Amino acid sequence: MTDDLPPGRSAGDAEPPGGPRPADLAPDAPAPAVRRGGRRRDQAVALGWLVAIWVLLWGDLSWGNLLAGLVIGAAVLLFFPLPPVTFGGRLRPGALLVLAVTFAGELVTASLHVAAVALRPGFRPRGAIIAVPLRVRTDLNLALTAEVISLVPGTLIVDVDRDRGVLYAHVLDVRRPEDLADSRERILAVERRIVRAVGSPAEVRRLSPEPVDRRNQP
Repeated sequence: MTDDLPPGRSAGDAEPPGGPRPADLAPDAPAPAVRRGGRRRDQAVALGWLVAIWVLLWGDLSWGNLLAGLVIGAAVLLFFPLPPVTFGGRLRPGALLVLAVTFAGELVTASLHVAAVALRPGFRPRGAIIAVPLRVRTDLNLALTAEVISLVPGTLIVDVDRDRGVLYAHVLDVRRPEDLADSRERILAVERRIVRAVGSPAEVRRLSPEPVDRRNQP
């Protein structure tokens, strides 16, 4: 199933006063300059996450694992530097709580559904790959949405089109066309909760409902 491409600005649209906003820039546009202090802060946050992942992989919180995680994390950041990703959003505690609670609920219900499918005798579930264009095409939003979707059983991100902002997801147990539409809407709902939790005001405004296509109306 193929979805429409993400809505883009046409060539005749006028730019807003003061030039285009950072959230409206194309994904391949050059990233804004990152100050040295902000770069060091981002590296410190990345190192903290790498250490946490290292400890979780070993399953043992000890001084030795912490020290090894620091060394491995520092080596990864030194020899495999990633392009700077600036965070221009705003943390909203209420929306973060909604995101966490909703994710926990979906994790439980999806796990029960996958278990029921696996234990059903003689049943062969049908899968499908759908293309879901996101409304906010930043690298951070693409990564966060893909991670949250992949953590829920029954759905897996198989490919990402960074230039067009499209996620390709494999969904399990597809019985009718409506299931594909429901899966697409669920992924867009995850994106909506993430943007409302950590997105900038300009990104939140881009979540407004799209106008109804009159060509599909009788």
